[in-house]
Amino acid sequence: MGVCVAVMSVTVPAKARFGDVVKAYVALTKPRVVELLLVTTIPAMFLAAGGLPPWRLILVTLVGGFLAAGSANTFNCVWDADIDEIMRRTRRRPVPRHQVSTAAALVFGIVLGIAATLILGFGANWLSAILALAANAFYVFVYTMWLKRRTWQNTIWGGIAGCFPPLIGWTAVTGSVALAPFILFAIVFLWTPPHTWALAFRYKEDYAAADVPMLPVVRPAPKVSNQILAYTVATVLVSLALWPLTPTGLLYPIAAAVLGAVFIWEAVALWRRAHRGLEGAQLKAMRLFHWSNTYLALLFLAVAIDPLVF
Repeated sequence: MGVCVAVMSVTVPAKARFGDVVKAYVALTKPRVVELLLVTTIPAMFLAAGGLPPWRLILVTLVGGFLAAGSANTFNCVWDADIDEIMRRTRRRPVPRHQVSTAAALVFGIVLGIAATLILGFGANWLSAILALAANAFYVFVYTMWLKRRTWQNTIWGGIAGCFPPLIGWTAVTGSVALAPFILFAIVFLWTPPHTWALAFRYKEDYAAADVPMLPVVRPAPKVSNQILAYTVATVLVSLALWPLTPTGLLYPIAAAVLGAVFIWEAVALWRRAHRGLEGAQLKAMRLFHWSNTYLALLFLAVAIDPLVF
């Protein structure tokens, strides 16, 4: 259990090379996850500014957002070290490999969190800083410590933490909230379950071994594919709502419609394979997972470009 991990401490070998130590600490922040979060932050800033925001504000928000997300991910690595050690996908993370001690990782996470709060607070505004703190607290205390090991709905409600970046980006520019960032929030919220459950299909056995009740572990593939398709359709519908409800030109709705059509097509294809009784590699769930990444990145790219050309 995660609580057991919190009291153990393993010292990094004295002869460890400086470069390896740096890589280990960077790995604690889960850079790929952070990249995805920043992809939804900066476009919201462009939309809020109606064009190109001040470069200094973009830089501050990027750095603050990276440190905030890195802090939350570091705490997650500490609490979930026992799970990470079991799963093939995560067993090479720094804590299970004893590259970074538990105590050192906790201190690192605290330092990142404080730095993120100060950078966002003084560099942007304190509303953005508070939102980043709220996202971190939700991810660590609600998702990591409470939901993840208890219910298959961990992905649905735990995903709320990953929805805050559009709000942070918007408030960094305007200092207030509005309808548009909440629509972007809703897009990410609805996108997270099909994205995560598609990946969970690939690592179903690992999650089962670690006793993590991801939906593909506790429900048969056809029922999971029903949920994936429903959330995918909802994601696309909400993405299209951004056009009439916020000031966007024609680029965004066209991009949202085309990208959404492909997203739904892939979800339907997965649904068909699941209802034909296919499992494992034959289910080809990673196709949907990879496309979901592309979908979100291109959709938010359209959010950023639209105010520059219309």
